[in-house]
Amino acid sequence: MSQLNVRKTAYSVEEIFHEGGPAPANPLRRAAAIAIIENPFAGRYEPDIQWFMEDLKPLGLQMARRLVEMLGGADKIEGYGKGALIGEAGELEHGALWHAPGGYAMRELLNDSNAIVPSTKKVTGVGGRLDVPITHINASYVRSHFDSMEVGLNDAPKAHELAVILVMSTGPRIHDRAGGLAAKDIKGEDGLR
Repeated sequence: MSQLNVRKTAYSVEEIFHEGGPAPANPLRRAAAIAIIENPFAGRYEPDIQWFMEDLKPLGLQMARRLVEMLGGADKIEGYGKGALIGEAGELEHGALWHAPGGYAMRELLNDSNAIVPSTKKVTGVGGRLDVPITHINASYVRSHFDSMEVGLNDAPKAHELAVILVMSTGPRIHDRAGGLAAKDIKGEDGLR
């Protein structure tokens, strides 16, 4: 992480026991990891930015490992997502640099994951929050796992910072009953169905 200046990291876990209906046998657990880093491109337009993705890879793996541990192991993970908050002196494209390092870090640890990792990003001021999308790790069309987790910190990102985020979950939404492809019916051929 030679070019990486990490100010802080934060990790959180939610346990959802019910949404007004009967409690399931196991609560849904969602976990988020957020790292606040210096944006090396803030305050100027820089045409050559792709090199920074290599510097982000070790951070992505560190964050993903911690999430897997927090949720009880790779075999417990059924959903994932990623995102980035870009401080006001940055641009949206700086957050896009997290796509590959964040997504591949999770997929490396979740060996049977076939689906693309959903993502979102936005430029924001200090205290900005992001609804990070979550989908099933093996098939994007599994409707029961369409979810999100709101992530943010009260003191970040500052104007010259990026907040890079990973999210994982252990199952479908509590009380899912919107139909569509069920997780048990995944073919797993292309990451879509």
